Amino acid sequence: MAKTGIIGAGSWGCALASVLDRNGHEVTVWSIIEEEVSMLRECHEHKDKLPGVTLSEKIVFTGSLKEAAEGMDLIVLAVPSSYTRSTAKKMEPYIRQNQIVVSVAKGIEEETLMTLSDIIEEEIPAADVAVLCGPSHAEEVGKELPTTLVAGARTRKTAEYIQKVFMNEVFRVYTSPDVLGMELGGALKNVIALAAGMADGLGYGDNTKAALITRGITEVGRLAVAMGAKEETIHGLTGIGDLIVTCASRHSRNRKAGMLMGEGYTMQQAMDEVKMVVEGVYSAKAAIALGEKYQISMPIIEQVNRVLFENKPAKDAVKELMLRDKKTEHTTLEWE
Repeated sequence: MAKTGIIGAGSWGCALASVLDRNGHEVTVWSIIEEEVSMLRECHEHKDKLPGVTLSEKIVFTGSLKEAAEGMDLIVLAVPSSYTRSTAKKMEPYIRQNQIVVSVAKGIEEETLMTLSDIIEEEIPAADVAVLCGPSHAEEVGKELPTTLVAGARTRKTAEYIQKVFMNEVFRVYTSPDVLGMELGGALKNVIALAAGMADGLGYGDNTKAALITRGITEVGRLAVAMGAKEETIHGLTGIGDLIVTCASRHSRNRKAGMLMGEGYTMQQAMDEVKMVVEGVYSAKAAIALGEKYQISMPIIEQVNRVLFENKPAKDAVKELMLRDKKTEHTTLEWE
């Protein structure tokens, strides 16, 4: 049995708490919101973010960061990406040397262009930072539907420990050393999912979505490889797998926000309607900045940024993508 702390009581934090509890581990979940802690203690269900999923009475819910972080075998950092740095800074006094901290949010910091694991390492130098991601919606994990993720870490030992702690008959975990590739795939697919949602909102069909997914993963892959990630990762669970589920699922908040924008909502109106953090909005500017830094063409992500921040109609963005200059699909293939 492992002592585990979940920092963040949103849908994903609660779903992972349920997984760890079912695996026989001791689980403490922290939230900064007093009303949220009270609701979880009284109802053992997150009625707003994970309705219908009953959380075990053995799970401890607390508003004390010290209680959730100090002396744990493993800590899961599950706050939205925009709060990763501030939360990690508050956690730092309670983290011992080589403490495993697993980041499960997805995003890139706009100001620094740092991945979340880099941010945590900067704020908590003592931590052994890892990531856990893949095609997974909290709603399905909470209902114990079969799900497969990847544990990424600097060392095989850490990745395999995380794999052992989380894995069960409905929650399969692979391991990978390519933390950068995993994080880039997880963050940038949210931007592509906004585009897929916009296409849905405009009433376009499966042909359009298939094109966005395929060309979207090409954009993500070009950038990720230029930054030092491995192409295999982009073609795996944390790349194309995560992109497919986020572009297609009714649970996807990025797809839903994009759909609303396709229907004519502004970015802020869409985010207000979704009522949860839309990570793709926070990663979109960072993605463009990274593309410029590494001189990578990212036409889909560029158009998403224009819809988000320049009030460009989604229909015009799709039209511009369709009317780009003629291209060959794979520049590495040669004619006979």
